[in-house]
Amino acid sequence: MRRVSLFTRSFNDGDRLEIAGTAVTLRVNGRARRVSLRLDRTRREIVATAPSPRRLPEAAAFARERAAWIAERMAELPSAAPLHPGMTLRVFDEPVRLEAGTGRAKWLPAAEGEPARITAMGADANGGEGYARAVILMLRKRALGVLCERTEIYAAMLGAPVPKVTIMDAKGRWGSCRPGLRGGQASIRYSWRLALAPFAVADYVAAHECAHLLELNHGPKFWGHVKALVGDVRPHRAWLRAEGAALHAVGG
Repeated sequence: MRRVSLFTRSFNDGDRLEIAGTAVTLRVNGRARRVSLRLDRTRREIVATAPSPRRLPEAAAFARERAAWIAERMAELPSAAPLHPGMTLRVFDEPVRLEAGTGRAKWLPAAEGEPARITAMGADANGGEGYARAVILMLRKRALGVLCERTEIYAAMLGAPVPKVTIMDAKGRWGSCRPGLRGGQASIRYSWRLALAPFAVADYVAAHECAHLLELNHGPKFWGHVKALVGDVRPHRAWLRAEGAALHAVGG
């Protein structure tokens, strides 16, 4: 993905501009009827869409004309929430307090009326980058454990072989499924930030990705599998649309 000037005469699908201090990505969508702008809340960027490559300059010009609108939309996004001692997160619905500690980062289960805790070394009261990395490592491990368990359950319910599960930090998706090819093992990747979502929402994502083990599309059969696993998917999808940007702001 290349960065280009607003005054470049030619543009390509995927080019990035900077307008009002915000990244603007140019996209071609053959199904679009007109040039348009939208806010990608998860990636914290604007997407300028054109119906064809030849109209990308028009999309770039339209984005420049709407600089004030772009600034307003970006101002509405949640502010970055750096990880620091004293902060309390909700991890799969469970309150977890962040504390400064010594040695390797640890997850301490809730006990004697105290919430679960993550302790990690921090340079100061604000934590710093090293502290954030250590906390995120604990969150990744927690996400892996829970999502592995849910994946095994849903794969079994669907009659599919259990895939390999890994954790990622992608901005554009909550999960991805790669089916097993030529007898190989399928794999599913999940965003560690699902640990910060309600359990029911993260569980829906696990069901969604497992359904792709049988259907590599989003057709009626696919949604039939998902609904058979978790019921009505609309509340979970709505939650991710509304709150996804806040999850990506954590640790920023």
